[in-house]
Amino acid sequence: MTMGQLDERAARNAGASTAPGLRATTPANGKPLIAVYGATSKQGRSVVVTLLGSGRFRVRALTRNRDSREAQSLEKLGAEIATVPPGLGHHKELVTAFTGADGVYLMTPQSNPQDDVEYALGKQLADAAVDAGASHIVFSTLEDVEKITDGKKPAPHFTSKARVADYIRSLAVSHSFVMLAFFYTNFLEYYVPRMEGGKLLMPIYLPEDFRAPFVDPLTATGPAVLEIFSNPDRYNGATLPVVGDIISPREMVETFQRVTGIEAEYRNAYSREGLLHYFPDFAANELLVDELVGMVEYAVEYGYFAADHDLEWSRRLNQASLSWEQFLRATRWRGEKLPFGI
Repeated sequence: MTMGQLDERAARNAGASTAPGLRATTPANGKPLIAVYGATSKQGRSVVVTLLGSGRFRVRALTRNRDSREAQSLEKLGAEIATVPPGLGHHKELVTAFTGADGVYLMTPQSNPQDDVEYALGKQLADAAVDAGASHIVFSTLEDVEKITDGKKPAPHFTSKARVADYIRSLAVSHSFVMLAFFYTNFLEYYVPRMEGGKLLMPIYLPEDFRAPFVDPLTATGPAVLEIFSNPDRYNGATLPVVGDIISPREMVETFQRVTGIEAEYRNAYSREGLLHYFPDFAANELLVDELVGMVEYAVEYGYFAADHDLEWSRRLNQASLSWEQFLRATRWRGEKLPFGI
């Protein structure tokens, strides 16, 4: 999906909530200011575009590179661009970037398992938002796989995000959490199909008949975050799943064939052997392989989301949330490798 298509969809969905939401602490236009960390990521761009499209918020987009194509496109939409250095050790710069913001959207980019910095980065971001005086934090988190599985399934980027959420809960600030399902875009970027003998083979990291939650982060994140910032008291302390479809790999392949007319077959990339057979480059990082296998085994054996979450919340809120079929039709994806932000 192009940025223009994303902008149009965000603008159509921007009226999902009509509550007054945060009260601006600064006088400009009488609109609350939301600072978005990781603004050029899939989630961040969705949030920036949707908040601006609502006409009810100003947005400060935090990025490491203000000259990137994505940052420039957000600036053209009306976002204020603030440059912040990546990584740890930049508390002062982050406080400066967050100063004046009524609300802050935070996410931590996935790091290599051996780096083990995601929790420290999330803690740094939360501390800076509080020190800057933000009145509400929305953080993109995941389940605590370490706790749920008693350490049996390694999924550090899930658990690190869960630990950040726990830390935010300990702070004297209003807060909410979104929790996104598996990304459709994983198949476009990382688990790309291959053509063999005139047939598209689709290696998928789940058992063929296991139904799991998926979502398009480019179009689903923003409406959920808009709803939260429009009603911060209602969602204070809440953890809210963001889901576009609940579907099995078999159904995904069948839908792909029907939409594209391309003959396709499921291939098993759920097991370690299957994963490395179809994606041998992963073998260069054994800890990453352990995490990828642990993550999907966790999802199958324990459930991607904890049982007490309302998986229909985001779809009730955003009737335009993309199912797998709608995602295929909107993006016109035919099995090729594509970068994020199509």
